[in-house]
Amino acid sequence: MPRAYVGGDPLAEDICYLSARELARLIRERELSAREVTEAYLARIEAVNPRINAIVTLTAERALEEADTADALLASGTEPPPLLGLPVAHKDTHDTAGVRTTSGSPLLADNVPVRDELVVERMRTAGTVMLGKTNVPEFAAGSHTFNPVFGTTRNPYDLSRSAGGSSGGAAAALAAGLQPLAEGSDMGGSLRNPASFCNVVGLRPSPGRVPSWPGDAAWATMGVQGPMARDVADTALLLSVLAGPDPRDPIALETPGSAFGVPLERDLTGLRVAWAPRLDGSVPFDPEVVATLENTVKVFADLGCVVEEACPDLSGADEVFRVLRAWKFELGLGGVMDRHRDRIKATVVANIEEGRRLTGPDIGRAEVLHTRLYHRVREFFDRYDLLLAPVCQVLPFDADLEYPTEVAGEPMTSYVDWMRSAYLISATGCPALSVPGGFTAGGLPVGLQVIGPHRGDLAVLQAGYAFEQATAYGERRPEFSDPR
Repeated sequence: MPRAYVGGDPLAEDICYLSARELARLIRERELSAREVTEAYLARIEAVNPRINAIVTLTAERALEEADTADALLASGTEPPPLLGLPVAHKDTHDTAGVRTTSGSPLLADNVPVRDELVVERMRTAGTVMLGKTNVPEFAAGSHTFNPVFGTTRNPYDLSRSAGGSSGGAAAALAAGLQPLAEGSDMGGSLRNPASFCNVVGLRPSPGRVPSWPGDAAWATMGVQGPMARDVADTALLLSVLAGPDPRDPIALETPGSAFGVPLERDLTGLRVAWAPRLDGSVPFDPEVVATLENTVKVFADLGCVVEEACPDLSGADEVFRVLRAWKFELGLGGVMDRHRDRIKATVVANIEEGRRLTGPDIGRAEVLHTRLYHRVREFFDRYDLLLAPVCQVLPFDADLEYPTEVAGEPMTSYVDWMRSAYLISATGCPALSVPGGFTAGGLPVGLQVIGPHRGDLAVLQAGYAFEQATAYGERRPEFSDPR
């Protein structure tokens, strides 16, 4: 029979803050039951979630039933799938069969899908237990998680601050010990920004690395789905489940997910690393962000890398991102706006209208610029193995703001202006990892963005892992991490 772990205290951090890898091992070896783990997370959600509002739909009864099913599977002697018994809550933009998926919109407040989205399907096939859904901005628009259905998600490191977005509920839940793994999505930084704000890890993988289905623009590459966790190895573990080909996605890469379920230790000696503290110089940054990372990037030199200040030519990336994003908003939500304009937030309406003003030549020019950007970045990575940059231009900001209206004295004229440090990288198509990069004097997390060449996802994970092992910033927990 399984034994209770460390006295069986359901709120003990030695359960809720164990790595996903260790939890999976303990369940697999029957030192912990899946029910014990699920009960521990449910108890912690009850104690902590009201303060941060990360999990917005809770499926406690279903979770316990699924945990019992996992324990029965183990008892039968069947070979367990890799994530058996691990409790997770899915992003509320990802369809979950039988569990409401609202996208943070009043129009979808009672929407209950009949099938799982592919990323959810893969996690459930790998054995996860569903705790519920995590909060998002309305229609995942913006990198601050608030909506009229569930309200605002708050940062576990400072409850007055934003948790980022659009995967803000997922990141806050990870940081607060409410789940060990999470899946999210990223067009302009929606995996990386909340990871940076909440001191966890988020990977924007190469387009096609994690197949997506269903979708209305299957050939588009700006938006991707990917893994989040509290450390890099757990992020790679989840990528090993999410990655791999699927015939329903025409751009899915053929590399199997198992390619990422490998040890991440690597000697970085001799790696050529470019450090771009302000990217190409056109992007404003809060000086505290840059100062924090300037101190920690030196770790790469200590690890044997040759570090130089350099950045690829990102000209045109801003236009590429904004045009293709506006096109995608109109494609996906134009009809919804026509029927329910007064029930959609103004910034989303503005994005849709921007998409409708686009002409064929506008989109054609964006595609030409996109192609030229790809080749310049490809040539840059002939000279360098990695590119380092800040994830975010700002520190976690006041949660009552819609978005920062200025950065380093420069006005931000829209709710995406302050996200350029992430979305310019999205336009390159490169894999990019947000890894904990340090804390300000006031205790706010700052994420380091580790960017690799096209399809260099494993190299990015290996570099992030080496940095994480050398610094241990990700081990610093929120002050209320133990509510007892």
